[in-house]
Amino acid sequence: MKVLDLLNKNFIISDLKSTEKVDAINEMIDLFENDPRIIDLDKVRDAVLEREKIMSTGVGKGFAIPHGKTNAVNDILAAFGKSNKPIEYDSLDGHPVYLVFLLVGKDNLVSNHIKLLSRISRMMNKDEFREKLIKAKTSEEILEIFRKEEENYFEV
Repeated sequence: MKVLDLLNKNFIISDLKSTEKVDAINEMIDLFENDPRIIDLDKVRDAVLEREKIMSTGVGKGFAIPHGKTNAVNDILAAFGKSNKPIEYDSLDGHPVYLVFLLVGKDNLVSNHIKLLSRISRMMNKDEFREKLIKAKTSEEILEIFRKEEENYFEV
C-alpha cells in the first residue's frame, strides 16, 4: 500500500491554524467529518489521543506522526497538515512541529498500518523532502511532493 493510495487534497491542510498538539490533531481528524469510511469520529479521536498519551508521536526534526488503530473506521485513513507557526508538540527532541501526518487504521489491518508508518517515517527522515513540504503553499503542491517522493520507493 502506498501513501498516495490514502492521501488526497481533501485530506491535506496547507496551513494548520492550531499551535497546540491536541488542537492540531483535532483539526486534522475533523477533515474526516463526513467520510463514509468513518463509523464513529469520536472513537477515532479517542484512539489517536489515547495513543498520544502513551508517548508523543512528535518524532523530531519538526515532524509528528499521530496515529491510532480502531474499529471506528472501515479502512485505513490518512491526512497531512503543515503549519507555518510552531506547534508545541512535546516532541522527543524538544522542538516544535511544523509537519503532521495523521494515520488511522482499522484494528485488523495492523500489518498495513505498520508498513505505512514505516514508509512515512523513512520519507520524513529526508531533510530535502521535509524542506520541500515546508515551502509548499497549497494542498496540490504537497500532494505532488509526496507523489514524487514515493516514486523512490518500491511497493512494500
